Amino acid sequence: MSGETALNATYSTFEDPQNDRVTENEIDKKDQTLYEQSSVSSDWESLASSQNPFLDPQVEKHYREMYEHCEYECRGSFDPDLKWSRREEARLLRKIDWRVAIPACFMFAALQIDRGNVQQAVADNMLEDLNMSTNDYNTGMQIFYAAFTVAEVPSQLLSKRIGPDIFIPIQMVAWSIVSMAQSAITNKGGFFASRAFLGLLEGGFIADLVLWLSYFYTSRELTIRLSWFWTTLSLVQIVTALLAFVILRMRGVGGLTGWQWLLLIEGAITFLIGLSAFYMMVPSAVQTRNWLHPKGWFSEREERIVVNRVLRDDPSKGDMNNRQALTLSKLWTAISDYDLWPIYAIGILAYIPVGTLTPYLTLNLKQLGFSTFNVQLLSIPYNVLHIILLLAITWFSERIQERSLVALMAPVYSTFLLGFIRWWSGSMIQAWPTYVITTLFLGQPYIHAICVSWASRNSSSIKTRSVSSAIYNMFVQLGSIAANQIYRADDKPLYHRGNEQLFWISLALIPLLLFTKGYYIFRNRQKARAWDAFTDEEKRIYLLKPTQEGNKRLDFRFAH
Repeated sequence: MSGETALNATYSTFEDPQNDRVTENEIDKKDQTLYEQSSVSSDWESLASSQNPFLDPQVEKHYREMYEHCEYECRGSFDPDLKWSRREEARLLRKIDWRVAIPACFMFAALQIDRGNVQQAVADNMLEDLNMSTNDYNTGMQIFYAAFTVAEVPSQLLSKRIGPDIFIPIQMVAWSIVSMAQSAITNKGGFFASRAFLGLLEGGFIADLVLWLSYFYTSRELTIRLSWFWTTLSLVQIVTALLAFVILRMRGVGGLTGWQWLLLIEGAITFLIGLSAFYMMVPSAVQTRNWLHPKGWFSEREERIVVNRVLRDDPSKGDMNNRQALTLSKLWTAISDYDLWPIYAIGILAYIPVGTLTPYLTLNLKQLGFSTFNVQLLSIPYNVLHIILLLAITWFSERIQERSLVALMAPVYSTFLLGFIRWWSGSMIQAWPTYVITTLFLGQPYIHAICVSWASRNSSSIKTRSVSSAIYNMFVQLGSIAANQIYRADDKPLYHRGNEQLFWISLALIPLLLFTKGYYIFRNRQKARAWDAFTDEEKRIYLLKPTQEGNKRLDFRFAH
């Protein structure tokens, strides 16, 4: 019997659901014993085992000393000789998804509920009740994104020092309290203040959560999991639209308006999610046992596999421990990393068109004659389309390992539809045709998951990766600030000027993506020429004692 046949036969034995006497630890021991007794075949050996940078004893020694020096929390599980099967890894990855990715999506839902519910509140005459104009609404949203941007890096510094497993739940509970307090605002000053506090408390959350996910996933796996984030965003918008359809009918109950009930109830929901985050999050793969999880998440062997598969994908993930604060010099290194600036530039432009139209969707639909309650239901279809296209473009990008050219699909799609919105004579006049075009536009391919992972991967160091995600998101928020000033009251109701500006912004993203691809190809060739000029001995010396760090290393290649 071949090694692979024996493996399948053994799995079919101990994965029998009727055999409930077999424990998880016994399965782990069978996995390890089976691997050691079987011939190592490329057909079933884990990719993480076959692509092992630590097989060179000198490389292993270098990184082991590094992990000890920085007191990397998982250093006790570092094992260059550990082997595991593909099937064992796949089963473990499913467990990680249930323990890490899905809870992260649940927490991300809380962010979207509290930063997006104002879009639904304005459908219930919130602006009229607060004596506000659409320009005041724009200013409030601009204040939110400005505060969100300012908080990005400080939040990241605090999270790195305290630990995302502690900082994120505290952050969520704090902003949910502010969200509930919004139900008491009576004028635009209160609206502006609540937007500022929400932005300050929510800023950095996404980068903090991405950092936590990176402890458990390889770079290729992270991109797909991030696409789940923004799938969650659309699912939340669908669910909250349905909730709003019901809650807004409570206008007059207890002397409150419908939008006040909406902010109060949805804030309470996120408060409960924030409390549950204390249970859902742990410091690392080897620190899952506590009074809330007395048995921990993983067996000892599973812990070792989680740690080593991540380190073999990116050895630099162990160059800091998860309670080590970033210094100002490390922060400056991340900010001044010019090789990431093209991705940051993409972050500014890519989402301005959608960021402009989305907050105005309910207002524009009401202007077209749809009722307060129907506009909530009409916001659902574009979210469904958004989910489909987001998952498709992210999967395709990882499948073919291409980012720049795949991301081009988004501005090409967006620019075409913006041309209709701007120059079609029936736009914002004929209700249903305008609704269909707007729905198609807002459901466009979303490249945010690709770009967040792209920035993380091209950082090539936990020292800069933890900040680069925050900086990228800061540039995205700068784009959001601009987006909230494009539709102005003097351009109502057709917004011809604003839509033409959006058309040219969308079009400008196309050459920027092409430039980014060309830039990274140039940098990789530049590095390759310098690397190929080394002798084998010089390469070995360089790998052990590099004169550059992170993505400046000559053996590092940029993804594009």
